[in-house]
Amino acid sequence: MDRENGPRVPGQRAPSTGPGDGGQDLRFGVLGPVRAWRGGEALPSGSPQQRALLAALLLRDGRTATASELIDAIWGEEPPSQALAAVRTYASRLRKILPSGVLVSESGGYAIRPRRDALDLAVAQELAAEAEKLRAGGDRRGARARINKALGLWDGEALASVPGPYAETQRTRLEEWRLQLVETRLDMDLEAGAHAEAVSELTALTAAHPLRERLRELLMLALYRSGRQAEALAVYADTRRLLADELGVDPNPELSRLQQRILRADAELARPVEESAPAPAVSRPAQLPATVPDFTGRAAFVRELGDRLVTAEGSVMAVSALAGIGGVGKTTLAVHVAHEARPHFPDGQLYVDLQGAGSRAAAPETVLGAFLRALGTPDSAIPDSLDERAALYRSTLDGRRILVLLDNARDAAQIRPLLPGTAGCAALVTSRIRMVDLAGAHLVDLDVMSPEEALQLFTRIVGVERVSAEREAALDVVAACGFLPLAIRIAASRLAARRTWTVAVLAAKLADERRRLDELQAGDLAVKATFELGYGQLEPAQARAFRLLGLADGPDISLPAAAAVLDLPLHDTEDLLEALVDTSLLESAAPGRYRYHDLVRLYARACADRDEQPPSERERALSRLLDFYLSTAARVYAIERPGDRTVAHLEATHHAGLEFTDHAEALDWLHAEADCVLACVQQSLARPCLRRAVDLLMATKDLAESGINALRYEMAAVAARDAARAFGDARSEGRARTTLTQVYSTAGRFEEADEEARRAAELGRASGDPWTRANAPNERGILALYENRHVDAEAHLSQALDAFRADANKPGEASALCNLSRVHLATGRVASAVELAKQGIAIYEDADSGLALRLANGKYALGLALTASGQTTQARAVLTEALTAFQESRQQLWHGMTLFRLAEVHIADRRHAAAAANAEQALSVLHGIGGEWRRANVLTVLGRGLAALGQTDRARVCWSEALASFESLGSPEADHVRMLLHPAAVA
Repeated sequence: MDRENGPRVPGQRAPSTGPGDGGQDLRFGVLGPVRAWRGGEALPSGSPQQRALLAALLLRDGRTATASELIDAIWGEEPPSQALAAVRTYASRLRKILPSGVLVSESGGYAIRPRRDALDLAVAQELAAEAEKLRAGGDRRGARARINKALGLWDGEALASVPGPYAETQRTRLEEWRLQLVETRLDMDLEAGAHAEAVSELTALTAAHPLRERLRELLMLALYRSGRQAEALAVYADTRRLLADELGVDPNPELSRLQQRILRADAELARPVEESAPAPAVSRPAQLPATVPDFTGRAAFVRELGDRLVTAEGSVMAVSALAGIGGVGKTTLAVHVAHEARPHFPDGQLYVDLQGAGSRAAAPETVLGAFLRALGTPDSAIPDSLDERAALYRSTLDGRRILVLLDNARDAAQIRPLLPGTAGCAALVTSRIRMVDLAGAHLVDLDVMSPEEALQLFTRIVGVERVSAEREAALDVVAACGFLPLAIRIAASRLAARRTWTVAVLAAKLADERRRLDELQAGDLAVKATFELGYGQLEPAQARAFRLLGLADGPDISLPAAAAVLDLPLHDTEDLLEALVDTSLLESAAPGRYRYHDLVRLYARACADRDEQPPSERERALSRLLDFYLSTAARVYAIERPGDRTVAHLEATHHAGLEFTDHAEALDWLHAEADCVLACVQQSLARPCLRRAVDLLMATKDLAESGINALRYEMAAVAARDAARAFGDARSEGRARTTLTQVYSTAGRFEEADEEARRAAELGRASGDPWTRANAPNERGILALYENRHVDAEAHLSQALDAFRADANKPGEASALCNLSRVHLATGRVASAVELAKQGIAIYEDADSGLALRLANGKYALGLALTASGQTTQARAVLTEALTAFQESRQQLWHGMTLFRLAEVHIADRRHAAAAANAEQALSVLHGIGGEWRRANVLTVLGRGLAALGQTDRARVCWSEALASFESLGSPEADHVRMLLHPAAVA
């Protein structure tokens, strides 16, 4: 489990030293082998009996042990005849090893009195005591850290290899205490909402300690909070049967009460205990943007909205919705009112820009995920569906006083799931539309400013002295701005930045209607009029940058991408962009990244349509952006898959793209630019750019395989396929269908994937495209293997192998060989399966040492073959190597599938606890990717591990869920699961 500060199991290391006298740097360890250190040097501890003497003295907390007591501790009831002499010899040897005065003789016995912090057990006891106090005081985070630190002091079994009855008794006592600490830590993990992460560890612990009811109780609770109610109840049934068989007793009352609460679906049971302290920022979000210091006017609206929000303190949940044209100041007013109302919402304030004015409004489920995280919910506890997230969100807000500001909403449907559900909370909504269909909302229509308010805002920005001297000209300025706050702010900021201008100069510029839109109208046109003021003041290079950068569809744009669009050096581009930021026509989203407000982007495009000469420069700018992304993505692909001929088959570009110093930097770029890259693909599907757009999809296939951007990638691939088909471009259509095959296959949608692969193969033959002719049959072979069509699989993969060889694509050839290995394995040809996988790995290793990802695919195939051949030790080793590579390459699907295969190896080795733990981890990693078929396979193996551990009821729940999935998919694996569910199969 991933927790702060531990637990860390130390290796053979000396504890830290501290000041003192005599043995000031002396340390002892009993939470593992019995050892002593002086400074950083380990001291010899002698024979097992000598270590037993040392342990007996250390564990007496400084009290004197008589010779008789020590003899009983070391040898028990049958000491040797020379036991007393032996004790004296061991004591003499210890004196020679330890500093003078550490081991003392008194009253016919011996004693060691180290400083409290010199013994690891004493340190652990102090940490546990601190944790108990912190937890009682509500500081669960601090308590967990102390418990983890205490557990980290263990170095294997306490008093390891120390003989004697005393050591055995103490070993049992210390192990029991360690388990109690583990249970306490897991209990706090569940209180913090880390239930999904806890399931795997608890599964392994209950397997190791099957009669420990507290662990079973924690496992039931973790499963229930992870949405696995049936498995939680099955754990109880397994426990009850085990206790009856082994001890003849029933489960303890706590376990029985928990079962009843689960049966009742007790709502309180699903709620993690709230952290009362510390970390108030997590539980009390403060997300409101800063209010503007020169907020002006709107007094009636401030009072009306403020009074409405205060009503949330009563018995209703207050919702207010502000509507008005773009630029009228809805957000400014809402933020100001929200800050005024903060004292009435002590539990926090949430804020989101819903981007409703643009073409890509924020999805409610995405917003809910961000809100839940801000409210302290861990990622693992956030469900997938919109309805489940909305329900959890309302439950989390229940009993709390939270203000939610939903800015720039598209419509009522977008915000309904985001509204709190209980009294005490309030929501403030801004939108360009009037939300008459938002039941119970207090609607406010925001109009432009009055002339007095407009002049007051202008004066606050420009300065009283300049405006007072030219009051009439100032009134002309605000009138020309249509009294629209955004227009006034832009005009005033320009004037304030130009000390040589008079107000009359600005008024004269605004009086020239050629500098504005022909007509001032409601809605976007009024906003464009204000933007015209700022745009008209730009230098020619700045204006060109403003127009062209607005053409890109991505949510923002990086500095290097902007340089490609403008065809300028990086430093020149940065100067232009920062100048646009100064004019408020562009925003700095983050260092090196820039974005437009939705309406400003529309205005910039209108300017490009009107002003860009020649008009073809617009297409050239977007073509340069596509070139940049394709060139850079090709470099990432080449780093991930060196030697792969895919890069050689990509369309030529005229932009060099970025260079990367290492693998991690390349992947960081790809995932950071995912939204922009995929937006560029969809924007570039016209005939001149179509082939490069499709190739950009090919070069960024990691975005689909990682699972993070799979849906957006699928949308782009579908659009590319349809565009290529419409233009009659067989090569591009074949490539797009091949990428779409990979998307559908990753999602477990094998029927759709096979149809795309079949059409891609036909198009590859028709177009003569070597890339599609090799990759399409390779994908068809994999799909046929998944669907147990082994003859078809072998035929397709043999065809792919020939095509890869004809193209001199060595990594592709290795891939086909490894896939053929799996076909041979499925048809019982185990020896040839091992040989084919080894041939593939040999090619990967000969081709380039940097083929970590592709080599991992080969080792995955070899691991399967070795498992089937009974060479489980070797299988476990190669699969573990593959797992590390997949994790480093952020390949979520293959990370999860390798954990699943390792679980199968553990099953073969009869290491059932490890199998169950790996299968649980696989389920967690594959959450949201891989599809139901893969999940069902993992559940089947998990059930086998649990059944072997005696947890048959929980195993049957896993198998029942797997069977339902296999039956819905029509998968032949259903027959195997039915056999497992038969009572004879699990007896």
